[in-house]
Amino acid sequence: MTLSVETIVIWIIIGAVAGWLANLVVGGIRGGLLATVLTGIIGSFVGGWLLRQLNLAIAPAGMVGDVVVAFIGAVVLLLVARLIR
Repeated sequence: MTLSVETIVIWIIIGAVAGWLANLVVGGIRGGLLATVLTGIIGSFVGGWLLRQLNLAIAPAGMVGDVVVAFIGAVVLLLVARLIR
């Protein structure tokens, strides 16, 4: 699968929003805006990878589905980080 630059930029923006939302729900992000954005960006890739591995699809497709996937990944990332601490 080849990702365009536009797709990567959209995932970064969605990941940033998802990191902020995940921090509101789970909490635990320290380090301000940069840490929140990075958590969401990493979470977007974690969520996408995880759902592909589980062969799951998120409805609705499109931007809303992308935000849901990124949010799931960011929440998983925060919960794992909480277990490690």
